Amino acid sequence: MKVLVTGGAGFIGSHICERLLAEDNEVVCLDNFDPYYDPNLKHENIKSLLDNDGFRLVDGDILNYKLVRRIVRKDIDYVFHYAAQAGVRASIKDPCKANETNVIGTLNVLLACLNSQVKRIINASSSSVYGRVTPLPFTEIHPTMPMSPYGVSKLAAEHYCRVFSEVWGLKITSLRLFTVYGARMRPDLAISIFTQKALNGRTIEIFGNGNKTRDFTHVSDIVDANMLAIKRKNSGVYNIGGGHRISIRQLVNAIVKITKSNSSIRYTHSQEGDAFDTEADTEKAARELGYSPKVTIEQGIKGYCEYVVNNNSR
Repeated sequence: MKVLVTGGAGFIGSHICERLLAEDNEVVCLDNFDPYYDPNLKHENIKSLLDNDGFRLVDGDILNYKLVRRIVRKDIDYVFHYAAQAGVRASIKDPCKANETNVIGTLNVLLACLNSQVKRIINASSSSVYGRVTPLPFTEIHPTMPMSPYGVSKLAAEHYCRVFSEVWGLKITSLRLFTVYGARMRPDLAISIFTQKALNGRTIEIFGNGNKTRDFTHVSDIVDANMLAIKRKNSGVYNIGGGHRISIRQLVNAIVKITKSNSSIRYTHSQEGDAFDTEADTEKAARELGYSPKVTIEQGIKGYCEYVVNNNSR
């Protein structure tokens, strides 16, 4: 099959491209190499894919509707929509960019797929759509009260997906991803920052008192969920979590222990827009998609620390 991966040079997108190519699919990777973080890291993400005959890189933006439409018209079977302006804090600094990329960009992708051969769109959503709601764990029918422009933009994109499915019949699956981590993760993400500081013996800052908890999900489990989503006929919204919730304090302590670091820990003020706790109820994804996370947080953190040691640029 022929597949379009938007944001395909990014953290998750590049892993999806790899899996698709490993399964002998043709992949069109669309990425604008936005300088939100070092574009060289994104180029490095896909460097090993460039010699694959089934891989084509398009340096372009989902905000360019004509470009997206032109790509989709070339016999694309499936679309994995991972292009986005990421980051809760970035969205607080610049809410307009988050809205433009995540909402208008998604709308462009959906419009481009109308009257095409696309069989299904996998839309990357986020646990940020829930915000500060209770009780845990979050089910897909929980209230959605996002606490940041990023969360709002992802929820708006979900609603556009729902409407395009109901009104125009597009087959769309939205995956609400819970705190993804692993090899090639963005340098601004917590596990990346904590690991780099631990390896260099620098003080590790924790926002708040360290009691906030997260459901961390390894990128390989995320890729598995995406592959399952195109093999099943189910549409709608699904939580994709890691099956384990730990506090930020526990996370940092685990990283310090694994890296045998002498880093000290300093607690500082909380950040606006951060949810206090996240935990995914993945029963629906298990029942309808066959999803089951395989990587424990202990295995994942150990593997990531080893990866960073062997690839010190990340």
